[in-house]
This record gives sequence, C-alpha cells and structure tokens, in this order.
Amino acid sequence: PLPERTPKARSGGPRQRAAIGRAIVRAPAAFLFDEPLSNLDAALRVQMRIEIARLRSRLDATMIYVTHDQVEAMTLADRIVVFSAGKIEQIGAPLDLYRNPSNIFVATFIGSPTMNILPCKPGSGAGEVSVGPTTVAMERQVAAGAKPTQLGIRPEDIAIADGAEADFSGPIVVAEHLGGDSFYYVEVPEIGEVTV
Repeated sequence: PLPERTPKARSGGPRQRAAIGRAIVRAPAAFLFDEPLSNLDAALRVQMRIEIARLRSRLDATMIYVTHDQVEAMTLADRIVVFSAGKIEQIGAPLDLYRNPSNIFVATFIGSPTMNILPCKPGSGAGEVSVGPTTVAMERQVAAGAKPTQLGIRPEDIAIADGAEADFSGPIVVAEHLGGDSFYYVEVPEIGEVTV
C-alpha cells in the first residue's frame, strides 16, 4: 500500500518482506537468515514465521536460519543444530531433540516452559530413582554403573492429582493462564520449584 516509500522508510515487517523479496529474485541456492524476526513485535513475528514457512515449502533452496528463539527453530526447521559457547551440543529433527535431549543444556533449551530438572538418587529397584519422598520408574535405562543425580521431566508429563493420590505436593507460587494452556509453578519441599 506504500509503493512510494523505500524499504528503509518502512516499519520492521515490510522491511523484512522487502529484504526477503530481494533475496528471492536472485534465485539463490541457499538462504541465510540471521535472526530475521528478532526486532519484530509478537504478532508480526508469528505472521512472518508463517510467511517464511510458506516460502520454504515453495522454493527448492536450502535455508540456514540462525535464532535464539526455540519456537522459531522448532516450527521452521527440518534439522536443528543446538550450539552452546561455540560447541555443538546436539543435531537432530525438532521433535527428536525435544523427546531425546542429549544433555541438560538441550533439555532445558528446547521446550517452553523448560524441562524440570529434579535432584534424585538411585532407587532400590532397577530402573528406579528416588525423587524426594517418591520413587519414580525411569522411562530410559541408565548406563550400567551410572548413579543418576538428576531427573528430567517435561511439565506436560506431570499430572495434577487430588490429595492422597499426589506423589508430590506444595503451594502454587505462580499460575500462568495462556488460554488453551495453564502452567503452574509449584514449590515442592525437598525438591524445589516444579513446573506443571
């Protein structure tokens, strides 16, 4: 609607579209996006993320997308390379990194809200750990001879129970109601803060 204005005279969203358009007309074999949405407001960020996803499906070109926003990485990537302090921590498909993080850095970087990392001790049975007063059966086996000291649990894998059925209890210190989702931050004695 503003054809007389140069890209420099436009706001963030139109300026980003113009920059992407200039790159498209050159028909490159690869695109390098260096945090293209970082200066946009939340609504425009979502709109531009959808536009980039559509562009990716239309063009037969490699896209390398640098971002600190894990939502952008999870929604736009076929493969993610997670870096920390210049070192590659893990490479994989978005849901593989989410479901099978290779270390605590990846576990707490991928996913929003972040994964709970709870202190634990080896349990009495094979494949069990003690978390506070409760014994938990581990989903994945621990290497032979390893003595687990931390247990990672995604907030959506913890169910809210009523009274005596609860394995843990504590006061809710913050409740975030986001429409379709609600997150509760619970202060659990002997464990610390747990996100549910």
